[in-house]
Amino acid sequence: MGIHLKTLLTLSAAAILVSCAVGPNFKTPLAPDVKRYTETDLPAKTAAAETPEGAAQTFVDDADIPEHWWTLFGSDPLNTLMNQALKSNPDLKAATASLTQAQENFYAARGGLLPSVDAGFDPTRQKFNPAAFGEQGAPSSIFTLYNASVSVSYGLDIFGGTRRAIEAAHAQASTQRYELEAAYLSLTANVVTAAIQDASLREQIKETQNIVDIESKQLEVLKKQFALGGIPKAIVLSQEAALAQTQTALPPLEKQLAQTRNQIAVLAGQFPGNAPAETFALTSLHLPESLPLALPSKLTQRRPDIKAAEAQLHVASAEIGVATAAMFPQLTLSASYGSETTSFSQLFTSGAEVWSIGGGILQPLFHGGTLLHEKRAAQAAYDKAQAQYESTVLLAFKNVADTLRALQYDAEGLKAQANADSAAKNSLDLAQAQFAAGAISYPQLLDAQRTYAQARIGLVQASALRLVDTAALFQALGGGWSVEKMAQKLSDAKTEKTTVASAAPETQPSAKSEKKP
Repeated sequence: MGIHLKTLLTLSAAAILVSCAVGPNFKTPLAPDVKRYTETDLPAKTAAAETPEGAAQTFVDDADIPEHWWTLFGSDPLNTLMNQALKSNPDLKAATASLTQAQENFYAARGGLLPSVDAGFDPTRQKFNPAAFGEQGAPSSIFTLYNASVSVSYGLDIFGGTRRAIEAAHAQASTQRYELEAAYLSLTANVVTAAIQDASLREQIKETQNIVDIESKQLEVLKKQFALGGIPKAIVLSQEAALAQTQTALPPLEKQLAQTRNQIAVLAGQFPGNAPAETFALTSLHLPESLPLALPSKLTQRRPDIKAAEAQLHVASAEIGVATAAMFPQLTLSASYGSETTSFSQLFTSGAEVWSIGGGILQPLFHGGTLLHEKRAAQAAYDKAQAQYESTVLLAFKNVADTLRALQYDAEGLKAQANADSAAKNSLDLAQAQFAAGAISYPQLLDAQRTYAQARIGLVQASALRLVDTAALFQALGGGWSVEKMAQKLSDAKTEKTTVASAAPETQPSAKSEKKP
């Protein structure tokens, strides 16, 4: 048996050495030959405004994005909320589990390159009838047959079908890794945006309430003047309509704030009734003045959605090889060794030895065109993945270009709004001085106060928009995460999970590791 087994292994090794993997060998798509993101050059820096959130922002080419880029906003409540979201968000947990599933499928697929070895024990109670062999009249006998054996089966991957399947499984695992990175990036960007929205709505509600208070005071004054016969009823009615119109703006703002708080709770993995205690103010959010800008030639290596589309293209390429290999001969080698006897006590004696060794070859001849059309379908799937990859790249560049223009023009919008706010403030100062001198009436002073409050609302909205644009740029450029860092986090999480059974897997930075650059 040793000689036969040695011959089997020698033939297997020789077959592997001369084998090849049919189908295309995947090549990473070249980075697009693009020199800039926008149709025209960007200014060296954005416009600046005379406000705390109005600093000019400068684009730094080919600079690294910090891993914890949200800390650039300098908000402790934001950092606390982010840590909670990274630990508890269910979407991130689902993406982590999907990656683990894909990795295990890859490990399972690799087993196809190794022989399968099985052990069996088969006791059988039988009745033997000699008449089946022409021995008429001979008595039948009843006996038990014991069979114990070890069998080896090895499908030679001569044309690479198994290797292509392993390649596809590995590429699918890469896809899930990039999907996890994309989920991480999306979560961090959504948390930052929700925090900015929370701060903006609180400021808008405050300024709108100021306008309501001003118009209410003005209405009281007009009512007194009307009672004294100084003004007609129409002026009072007009002021009542203006007050009612302003009051209609409050419920939508309150609704948006409540919905934003609910969103923050869900992002943090909590029910809306248990929303995190952190609240936000625009004055506590710092506008990053230096913005890293990845070179266009490097964007395809930074965006997780592009890398995921590339991995899916790799899957489709490998599937062509799998379908092609199915059209070629399939060679299988097998061997078994064991014992067979009617007495259990003699099962492992030398006289009970049985063995077999053999091989088989299967060449598909006619399957009604199934194999051919499956290969063509795999080629069409590759063409589809290629088109989807190209679309993902185009949309990524559009995303960056849109964000860069938003940063440019929203900075100019903030500057204009700051000028309007300054003009309204100067007008209010003058009105207050004139009222103190008796040069204008109290309603005129209230008009100046209302104009200033309305300008403040516009300034709040413009300031929040710049913060949102900045977060959008970090997201558009792929954030500061990398596959290597993600893999290390996952490895650390698995180690922690096996060491402390009660601890939940943690694939993101903890609160203790949060540092400001």
